[in-house]
Amino acid sequence: MTAPADRSERAHRTAALCELLGSTDEARRWPEVAAAAARAREALRAGAEPAELEVCFDALDRELRRAGYANGLVHGSRGTRAPGVVAHIKAAVCPASDRCTRVERARDLWPTPLCAVHETRMHKTRLA
Repeated sequence: MTAPADRSERAHRTAALCELLGSTDEARRWPEVAAAAARAREALRAGAEPAELEVCFDALDRELRRAGYANGLVHGSRGTRAPGVVAHIKAAVCPASDRCTRVERARDLWPTPLCAVHETRMHKTRLA
């Protein structure tokens, strides 16, 4: 038996479920995954108790793993989620206090592009 999850973990699992239900990913085509996802969705809609939600999320996690998705619904140690879920998108934005609308891709280990107006590197940020 697992320890009860805190509110933020439930929020992450709910977000992962939402992404899974809205995706066209192959995982949704597995009948067991689809059934477990439907049970979790119905429990959320019905306002189920946290313990009941955890049982549904755990069942969905197991079915995803059985379907070949080793990370399951939300794998906390690496921060990965169900197929198709992206936690955030990294972007480079204008460095000025009055920002322009330029947005560029920002890579983890690469410097951001230069701002031609301010002659300095753009700032990294996360887009939701």
